[in-house]
Amino acid sequence: MKKAVLPLLLLCLAPALRAQEANTEKPAQDYNKWTLELGGGINTVANPLSPGYDVSSYNFFSANFGARYMFNTKFGLKLGVTYDELKNNDNSPEFKTDVQGVSLQGVVNLGRILEFQTWTNRLNVLAHTGVGVGRFKSDRTQQYYDHIGTFLIGLTGEFKLSERVSLFGDFTMNNNYSQQRTWDGGAYEHNLKQGFDSTLYQATVGLTVALGSHEQHADWYIQDVTTELNDLDKRVGDLETMMNDSDKDGVPDYLDAEPNTIAGVAVDSKGRTIDKNNNGVPDELEKYLDERDSKSKSSISSDLSDLINGGYINAYFDFGKDQPNAQSVSGINFLTRYLKENPSASADVIGYADEVGDAEYNKALSARRAANVKQILVDSGIDAGRLNIIGNGEDSSVNKSSAFARQTVRRVTFIIK
Repeated sequence: MKKAVLPLLLLCLAPALRAQEANTEKPAQDYNKWTLELGGGINTVANPLSPGYDVSSYNFFSANFGARYMFNTKFGLKLGVTYDELKNNDNSPEFKTDVQGVSLQGVVNLGRILEFQTWTNRLNVLAHTGVGVGRFKSDRTQQYYDHIGTFLIGLTGEFKLSERVSLFGDFTMNNNYSQQRTWDGGAYEHNLKQGFDSTLYQATVGLTVALGSHEQHADWYIQDVTTELNDLDKRVGDLETMMNDSDKDGVPDYLDAEPNTIAGVAVDSKGRTIDKNNNGVPDELEKYLDERDSKSKSSISSDLSDLINGGYINAYFDFGKDQPNAQSVSGINFLTRYLKENPSASADVIGYADEVGDAEYNKALSARRAANVKQILVDSGIDAGRLNIIGNGEDSSVNKSSAFARQTVRRVTFIIK
């Protein structure tokens, strides 16, 4: 019998094992996986019976207890224990047979596979199949015992009473093999043995109780599609934001070490302006200015002030910080050089913050950022009287939910007067 049980057990468990393997790398789900089941009802059997003996069409009593574990919302395993009583009908000599069995079954949640949730959240159907072993004792003129192997298949209908408790109705067919005695305890002749020697039918009703800390059980759990779509939309939005190129230098912001380079100047692969002589002026811009020596100094100065006033020269800040980051050196150096070459010019130093946090706090933060940049300019040799501090607070011109976009508004910009 062991040789027959093992292949059948592997066969009935294959769907559940495959489902478990497919979900090993998925995150834990917000549903309960364990249930306890208790039910009772009626049973009847088919052959074999001894000549002259017959069984009642509906025997009371049939009882079943089950402990079930769901790997996911569609597949699980069930350990079942059953007890059945068989009795003679009015046309048969008296006998009474007690049948006990234990089984291991694979469970398929047909309600989720067939998407019952699209039209009901109260009804569900489970299919189960597996193998087991049993023992029965027959009382006739004396007691007779037999041991059997069983292949089971059945359907269970569920009606949800609450998130924890469900009413179920189950019909199971037990096909038995290696049976040595008839159901009434007589000797069983195997003249026409065909593999399965007899069948026991069980019809029971009972309650299913879900165990666990989550609100719903796997039988009834429905994934929130809206949440998934929102998460997907956010990821797409973040990807689009990552590909933004604020300074139009051909390097996306998330790869750009200097997201504030002057438009049109050459940059390296990390988006940094090329300044080989380290004088704070991009080489391409410096070359352009040198080629315009024929122009008056005032014309060149006007071009530079247009660059500054146009927002191409800025100092940038990390989140929550009031000191400019290292990538802002070139912008501050550019303004310092301009003010030194144009001693009659003055500048507004205007600070900004992103929209994350309290508005009043961000207002004060923007003012501190402007004050700290002013101090750097003063320490670089610019008279403090030529610099006017303005704290403009939050800049709401970019997508607040994008961390990359917010980098471009945490800044200090300048207006030449």
